[in-house]
Amino acid sequence: MSQISEKVDVELDVATRLMYPRPVVLITCIDSSGKPNIIPVAWTMPTSFDPPLVAISIALKRYSHKLITETREFVINIPTKELVKKIDYLGSVSGMDVEKFDKSGLTALPAKRVKPPLIGECIAHIECELVSKLETGDHTIFVGKVVAAQSDKNIFATDYNLNKVRLILRHKKRYLTLGEYI
Repeated sequence: MSQISEKVDVELDVATRLMYPRPVVLITCIDSSGKPNIIPVAWTMPTSFDPPLVAISIALKRYSHKLITETREFVINIPTKELVKKIDYLGSVSGMDVEKFDKSGLTALPAKRVKPPLIGECIAHIECELVSKLETGDHTIFVGKVVAAQSDKNIFATDYNLNKVRLILRHKKRYLTLGEYI
């Protein structure tokens, strides 16, 4: 039987950290001329089964925020632990200054229904068309309707085979993967 632990107050500016670690995904988006960009994001969630909707939260000051606002499309790409160094790099530079696909060595593949590319090295992709957005302080929540999705045939049927794949979680400025089932 679990015991009730003694609680202490948490400062409000770090209270969201109580919800970590969080899965890390790579969002691809494009500018109006078709130039792609990639941003690592840990603030994501499904919001509806019918219709299938997902949400991502991006800081107002990020270049990707501007691109998604303008072009109204994005792709959620699901990376594994093998991409952690590239994820760290992608989060340290701006797509305004750097062509992130070229500099990271990642492969841009055409999506089925949207203009932003898929990341070939990722194990799954969720293509989204923007249906709404909500400004929430220093971030905007972008809600996308899922219009196509693909996954590696060896690790996903209706759920991930966690014996074969190590998804990435972020905790502060560190990364970890899932452990054993409890």
